[in-house]
Amino acid sequence: QVQLVESGGGLVQVGGSVRLSCRAAGAFSSYAIGWFREVPGKEREFVAAIRWTDASTTYQESVRGRFTISRDNAKNTVYLQMNSLKLEDTAVYSCAAGWTLTQSPEVYNYWGRGTQVTVSS
Repeated sequence: QVQLVESGGGLVQVGGSVRLSCRAAGAFSSYAIGWFREVPGKEREFVAAIRWTDASTTYQESVRGRFTISRDNAKNTVYLQMNSLKLEDTAVYSCAAGWTLTQSPEVYNYWGRGTQVTVSS
């Protein structure tokens, strides 16, 4: 079992930055942790993921160069640093744990409840 709790969302202006945190508990050390986002009426979208063991990462093309995913072993936490935010980044962001590093949400077994990020003009 893996438990995930997100934090750090909020209201930010276009061009601004925000850092999301995903605190993990349980047997997560062999997993990959991914960030996904959802907007009402649209499919869940992969954002970025990191393999806990070696910190390998993968990004969705639209966020590459703007978002950075990282992990802190001591704090059992994965971060998503989001810079140069755009209006279209507005969404509920959720972290999830999956058995392999992938962009496919179907592989992720455990999910947090999500945190809202709203980008305003």
